[in-house]
Amino acid sequence: MVAVKAHQAQAFLKSPDPRYSAYLIFGGDAGLVSERAAGIAKAIAANDTPPGEIVRLDEIDIEADPDKLSVELLTIPMFGGRKIVRVETSRRVTTNMLKPLLDGHALAGVLIVEAGNLKKDDALRLAFEKAPNAAAIACYTDDGRDLDAVISEVLQPLRLTITPGARQMLVSRLGADRVMSRGEIEKLALYAQGQGQITEDDVEAVVGDAAELTIDRIVNASALGDGAAAVTELQRALHAGESAQGIIYAVQRHFTRLHRLRAAVDGGKSIEQTIGEMRPPIHFKQKDALAAQLRTWRAEALDAALAGIATAARAARMTSALEDLLAERLVLTLSRLARPAR
Repeated sequence: MVAVKAHQAQAFLKSPDPRYSAYLIFGGDAGLVSERAAGIAKAIAANDTPPGEIVRLDEIDIEADPDKLSVELLTIPMFGGRKIVRVETSRRVTTNMLKPLLDGHALAGVLIVEAGNLKKDDALRLAFEKAPNAAAIACYTDDGRDLDAVISEVLQPLRLTITPGARQMLVSRLGADRVMSRGEIEKLALYAQGQGQITEDDVEAVVGDAAELTIDRIVNASALGDGAAAVTELQRALHAGESAQGIIYAVQRHFTRLHRLRAAVDGGKSIEQTIGEMRPPIHFKQKDALAAQLRTWRAEALDAALAGIATAARAARMTSALEDLLAERLVLTLSRLARPAR
């Protein structure tokens, strides 16, 4: 029966209180929510004797067997070691499903629920805050101090230092999603391994602007037919404060360029030659993705894609309240258009 404030969360999660068997971890930073859910699950499992078993259930599991969550949490393991069950709120995993688990039986296992932003009067949040065996833990987007701590956490075990200027540049380029930020820091550490100290040149060489990187991921996932990844990256970008209309325009620019490159290939040039002649030249890391897209898309499909993008852009301008939904529908439509051309 506790509401853990954002600044208390890290300390609270390091040593899970055995009184609690249900945790709600929520907030706008989906990466931080996921990281903390994974961390507390591992900590609880390690403290059990024998170690507990971590189980992840998704919406498909619950749809196939609506009782599966309660069975996992209420069944006492034959050989000890509790089950730690992680779920995300969804169309199936709702307050109505979860509240009876908090109000009724003592849980044999541990429930960890991941959710997005929840207002103070949200029914799910209130249920966890009021239940005697539960805790609700807020996770909000990283600020500079949080990112400084993550940088040190990644670099210190590798005996890497970072100059003040490089640290400042790195923080400025990291975004509001903890998992993505950690991934960029780990990539930088791998690049600098063996040299002892990270400089501004290293950051410049390895870490791009977070917003640009996120939008690139949305565009590339859409153009390669990976709708799930495109939607995930889109949601991260929107949570981080990116404009849905801005993302739609970025998608439009990319597909316009792809259409122009496809015309050059259809005119007799090889894909490699076409990409090599681009001005300004693209970064070498982008070449493979662009080549794969040119092999995937034909001119007719690109015509249809550009028409759909123009329609979405126009609708988003006229009905800004629906722009997030329009952007999501667009990336899914583009992903479906990409698949038949493979």
